[in-house]
Amino acid sequence: MAQPNSYEEQRRRQVQENKRKLDELRLHRLSAAVHEAAVKPMPTKELKLRCIRAPPAPTRRSGRVASLPDQPDYRERKAPRGLPQPPDRVYATDEARDYAFSKAEELKNLLSSDHPSFIRPVTHLYATGSWLKIPVQFKRRYLPPCDEMIFLVDEEDGEFQMRYNAKGCGLCTGWNSFAIGQKLADGDSLVFQLVQRTKFKVYIIRASSYYENEHCRRL
Repeated sequence: MAQPNSYEEQRRRQVQENKRKLDELRLHRLSAAVHEAAVKPMPTKELKLRCIRAPPAPTRRSGRVASLPDQPDYRERKAPRGLPQPPDRVYATDEARDYAFSKAEELKNLLSSDHPSFIRPVTHLYATGSWLKIPVQFKRRYLPPCDEMIFLVDEEDGEFQMRYNAKGCGLCTGWNSFAIGQKLADGDSLVFQLVQRTKFKVYIIRASSYYENEHCRRL
């Protein structure tokens, strides 16, 4: 029986030794503090309301200025004074168009065969736009293969310079000024006679002459 008593005595001493070490380390107090902190509720933070600023007061404006009428916007582009304006959108009748073209053919047949020529009926686009198409066959046979400046001479021997676009086969920059200056209109017919390598004499057969002719016939 001495051996069990010795075991129990040794176990009791070990328990006392462990308790003494715990007291020295104060672990039981630390555990109690942790447990208390976990149970204790955390203080809640008060929510702060954001202040909404009032809209700024309207800008003060002089009563005299406010009563004035709206001022014009000078940034708008206006047509320069003195330049001719394009004609109104008026279309010729089929009779007037055919009359002008037939007279253009008669004139072309009377011109010298030493200088090639062609007829170009005028549409509203040609009369007001910035482009005039040249017949492809005429361009390939008589005109330069690259871009150049072309001169048009009207019936009063006035010269107009414009750019010839070889790839597009037409007259571009400068044509609009010629068309508006000559007061071309839908239904007119133009006869172009190549008098030099880059110069045309231009004859204008106006569609309005049809109505003048009809009026003379009725008198």
